[in-house]
Amino acid sequence: MRRSTPGQTVGPFYHYALPYPGDHTLVPPGSANAIRFHGTVIDGAGDPVPDALLEIWQPAPDGSVVRRAGSLHRDGFTFTGWGRASTDTTGHFSFSTLRPGGPDAFFAVTVFARGLLDRLFTRAYLPSPEPAPFLKGVDAERRGTLIAVAEPQGFRFDIRLQGDGETVFLNFGTDER
Repeated sequence: MRRSTPGQTVGPFYHYALPYPGDHTLVPPGSANAIRFHGTVIDGAGDPVPDALLEIWQPAPDGSVVRRAGSLHRDGFTFTGWGRASTDTTGHFSFSTLRPGGPDAFFAVTVFARGLLDRLFTRAYLPSPEPAPFLKGVDAERRGTLIAVAEPQGFRFDIRLQGDGETVFLNFGTDER
């Protein structure tokens, strides 16, 4: 039986080791239907995390799973549904993308940051009058940490790594191959 190895802390150099040109631009800003998905990563003390790295994956606006190559070499018109963004000195990140579609429209978000032994997984659901089925299984008091806030140009999703108002993170268990 093969077991996966544990994650390792490899920061704090995400901000210069992993970004690449166009990493946070799933579609060029100003493109038809382009939105801004952004927020701030905050630590347990309430301070911004200036050297985190986030990755998102999302469905296409029609809800389909995107299966196109090109995420690491953006061509300016192919939507791949995947992107990467570093936080700035204020802990802020931003993506230029399309609104995800489907009955449970959400962004899958992965957070890498110094001090974490492994990446964290969460979801950012779009606001909806009826909670998505997944959200119904989340404690009502914490459900709001998984819902992005609508803004005129897109959505804001702040991530709190621990403490009061901690974002709900997902646990995918162990890999027992």
